[in-house]
Amino acid sequence: MSRAARSLLPPLALLAIVIGAWEAYADSGATSSFVLPAPHSVAASLWDNAGFIAGNLGPTAEEIVLGIALALALGFALAVLIHFSGVLRRAVYPLAVGSQAVPVAVIAPLLVFWWGFGVLPKLAVVVLICFFPVLVTTVDGLARIERDQLKLLRTLDASRWQAFRFAELPAALPAAISGARIALAVGVIGAYIAESQTVTSGAHAGLGHEINADLTALQTPRAYAAALVLFALAIACFYALTLAERALAPWASRPGGETP
Repeated sequence: MSRAARSLLPPLALLAIVIGAWEAYADSGATSSFVLPAPHSVAASLWDNAGFIAGNLGPTAEEIVLGIALALALGFALAVLIHFSGVLRRAVYPLAVGSQAVPVAVIAPLLVFWWGFGVLPKLAVVVLICFFPVLVTTVDGLARIERDQLKLLRTLDASRWQAFRFAELPAALPAAISGARIALAVGVIGAYIAESQTVTSGAHAGLGHEINADLTALQTPRAYAAALVLFALAIACFYALTLAERALAPWASRPGGETP
């Protein structure tokens, strides 16, 4: 058996146990199918509504991918500015922390008023939710550079920009990508919240809108099927970031090439 196959066995075994327990609990009659549909009902709904769910997956995937990319760019840029300026650190950091406590429902109408009913308000919500982990991890990564390395660069008459480019930036890049992984964990939920809190219309308005509409209409199996697709999308994006880290920062690869 190949190493890749062996690495898949534990999560697949755990997934089988969870699905088996879920099926047994749903079939026991302890709860209504409108509250918790059985896995076989969810699978059947996913098969029967594959086209409809796939159509809604596109807008949500776009929001997640673009939102994470923008959050990575914003968080990294702010982290670099904070790293170079103590004044900006004192000014920006408290506001960045406070931004995470702003309820989306409060600002959603304003975002729609500014940018209409398209993708921009949803992207703004995803970026607002996701940029903070990138900011924090990148600031920490920039601060963890070895002092001896900086002293060596100064001895070699390296400029401040050269020290950043050849020492601090390579040290911070893996941290920024790790922050993007954390952001991704909330980015999927961020897209759901964005689609729930902003006015959306159309046949393919996104999985978040579909899930809310299905729950309201008591189409619970289809809502769970859409949530299952979000679950798979999050896993795919997470490992895509892992591959990106290997390409962008190969020096930060884990021993033995293992991934979480």
